[in-house]
Amino acid sequence: MGDEIPATGPRHVAIIMDGNGRWAQARGRPRLFGHHAGAKRVKEIVRACGPLGVEYLTIFGFSTENWKRTQAEVAGLMSLFRQYIRKEARGLKAEGVRVRFIGDRPRLDAKLRALMDELEELTAENDGVNLTIALNYGGRDEVARATQRLAQDVANGSLAPEDVNEETLPKYLDTHVLPDPDLVIRTSGEARISNFLLWQSAYAEYEFIDTLWPDFSKEEFRKLVDAYARRDRRFGTVTV
Repeated sequence: MGDEIPATGPRHVAIIMDGNGRWAQARGRPRLFGHHAGAKRVKEIVRACGPLGVEYLTIFGFSTENWKRTQAEVAGLMSLFRQYIRKEARGLKAEGVRVRFIGDRPRLDAKLRALMDELEELTAENDGVNLTIALNYGGRDEVARATQRLAQDVANGSLAPEDVNEETLPKYLDTHVLPDPDLVIRTSGEARISNFLLWQSAYAEYEFIDTLWPDFSKEEFRKLVDAYARRDRRFGTVTV
C-alpha cells in the first residue's frame, strides 16, 4: 500500500498511550524503561501523520490522576518530559511540527513549564503536523477550569448568561484552537477513556486495541486511519 491520503480520513487523531509499564515488566525491566520506549514511539507516529493526511495529533502524556503513582515513577516521568523536550525541540522545529501543551500547568515544576513555553514559542510558526501534548490533564478538570473562566466573564459583564451554550464553552477549553478529534485510539487492551478529552470527543470514533504503546507501529496506525475512512459518519442523522 502506498502513501496516498485517505479522502475521508481523520483530520485529528487523539491517542491514549497505554501499556508502557506492562511492556517493561514483561521484559523484567522497571516501569520507567517502558516510558522511555514509549517516548521514542511518539516520534515515529508523528512522522506518520503527514502522509496519512492527519493534521492534528493529540497524545495523553500525564493525567491529573497520575500523581497517585509512586513518587519515584512521577519524578522519573517529569524528568523524561524535560529530556524529551530538550532532545526533540530542534528536530520538531526542522520537521515543521507545531507543538502545543494542554492541561493545568501550575502544578508542574518551573523548569518543565519553562521548557514547554520555549518549545511552543520555537514551533509557533510551523505549519506541518499539529502535535498537542496533554500534561497534568484531565477532562473534568479542564471543563471545571473553563467554567470558572466563563463564570468570571459573566460576573464582570463581558458575557451574558443567555449566551452561555454548547458553542460558548469550547472557547474556554484548553483545546479552543483545535478541531475536535475524529478518532481516539487507546492502546494496551483497556476499554475506557480515562477522563481524556471528554467534551471534545462527543462524536469521535473510538478504537481500543491490544497492542502496548511501545509496540504500536506506523503500519498499525495506518490500518486504523484507513478503517476510519471506511466508516459511515452520520452524526445523529439517518442515511437515506
